[in-house]
Amino acid sequence: MNDVAARRLALGWSQAELGRRLGVSRQTVISIERGRFDPSLPLAFRIAHAFDAPIEQIFTPDSPPTVG
Repeated sequence: MNDVAARRLALGWSQAELGRRLGVSRQTVISIERGRFDPSLPLAFRIAHAFDAPIEQIFTPDSPPTVG
């Protein structure tokens, strides 16, 4: 899960604008926002930097990790 769309909208950016800032296509932004695509770690860091937030605040696991 992520809140990329909410953060993007709060800044008044289009999907195309966020894609331009991240160096990816608008379609990639759509896929990330809809949870259809998990970004690579370097892209996740670029997203976090674009929103000036830690990765952990933007992306959360769908389910808690299991131990053991």
